Amino acid sequence: MTLSPEPAPTAIRVAVSTVIVALRPHPDTGAPALWMPLVRRVAEPHEGSWALPGGWVGPDEGLEDSAAARLRETTNVQPRYLEQLYAFGDVDRSPSRVVSIVYWALVHPDEASSVPDDWNVRWFLADEHPPLAFDHDRIVEYALWRLRTKVSYSRIAQAFLGDRFTLTELRGVYEAVLGRALDPANFRRQVAQGDAVLPTDETTSGGRHRPARLYRSNPDLAYADNGPLTPTTAATTVTAATH
Repeated sequence: MTLSPEPAPTAIRVAVSTVIVALRPHPDTGAPALWMPLVRRVAEPHEGSWALPGGWVGPDEGLEDSAAARLRETTNVQPRYLEQLYAFGDVDRSPSRVVSIVYWALVHPDEASSVPDDWNVRWFLADEHPPLAFDHDRIVEYALWRLRTKVSYSRIAQAFLGDRFTLTELRGVYEAVLGRALDPANFRRQVAQGDAVLPTDETTSGGRHRPARLYRSNPDLAYADNGPLTPTTAATTVTAATH
């Protein structure tokens, strides 16, 4: 019997990319809307095109550490919520063989304010971004689909907000993510029936309206339940299995 020769080894490089999503006012309506920062590529392939922030995984880096490091380097973001989203590895997605481990980062206003908005990095409405390099359009489409699906059964909406927030602000997150208005009374009732959000003794101050009660996230609950992969403490950085 003649054995077929072993195939020549092919170098496969591993990269990380991150879809950063934040709430910012819509330029036309002023209502909360989903935005994401993109980075301009300064080298071929796709020089001058917009792309998701990311880079190569170092030989001594874990995937999550690499994703967090590339975010700091490209956008200055250090998110509280960073979750592994999916692995993209189509053979023709790049001129060389590259597998990208994609994360998403949901950031609250203080974190979003650290992102520069200039020639190299720019915020875009998540549903109205320009054509992206590589297969990043597909990645963003998937990330937004996952977000809109997951917000209905998890607590990740709270990742967009600061330590204290009103129920109106929380409802605004859901409306921005789902793309539709929610009944305020029904929303308040649903929140009261759960344990994800806890009332505080604090209220808003200033403004023309009556002070509103401030709420906080339940520190004993993670933003998302990932079974055995969920940390035993209520950490806000979650690594989910790719699938």
